[in-house]
Amino acid sequence: MRQGEVLDFEEYVRTRQDALLRSARRLVADPVDAQDLLQTALARTYGRWDGIADKSLADAYLRRVMINTRTEWWRSRKLEEVPTEQLPDASVEDPTEQHADRALLMDVLKVLAPKQRSVVVLRHWEQMSTEETAAALGMSTGTVKSTLHRALARLRQELESRDLDARALGRTGERTTVRGDEGGRERCAA
Repeated sequence: MRQGEVLDFEEYVRTRQDALLRSARRLVADPVDAQDLLQTALARTYGRWDGIADKSLADAYLRRVMINTRTEWWRSRKLEEVPTEQLPDASVEDPTEQHADRALLMDVLKVLAPKQRSVVVLRHWEQMSTEETAAALGMSTGTVKSTLHRALARLRQELESRDLDARALGRTGERTTVRGDEGGRERCAA
């Protein structure tokens, strides 16, 4: 390449580098990879610079070189797959269970008296101390403790009864049937 062509290429890179880097960043996610992509494309274009007759189309030429280079990189990547006899256990966070628990808790809270509900919400949801709860509700700390104790016992009782109802209806995943015989009724898991 002649000296004039080299200077022309250097001037082109100086003036168009930012725009070309933006194009490279659209092609690859990592900014460092985008810089590498642009440098590789510029190195490949340097040897063919004098063959580009219309220099106003140099951006398009370089973008095509970047696309081709990225495609080559993608095709030549090495996959890190290792065959095994058994697949590893992969747990996935499933918020469905958490949402169902929260919905059940909100529903069960409705069985409490308003005073009990207030104590439970302030102590466990808002995480207030016994003294803060007593001050907020205008009652003594002893009343807060006894009300909380009775409310939690009521919630446990309600949750247990709902769990038994769910098992009887077979909603827990196993099919349950009830058969009658001379000795009475017996429960069988099918």
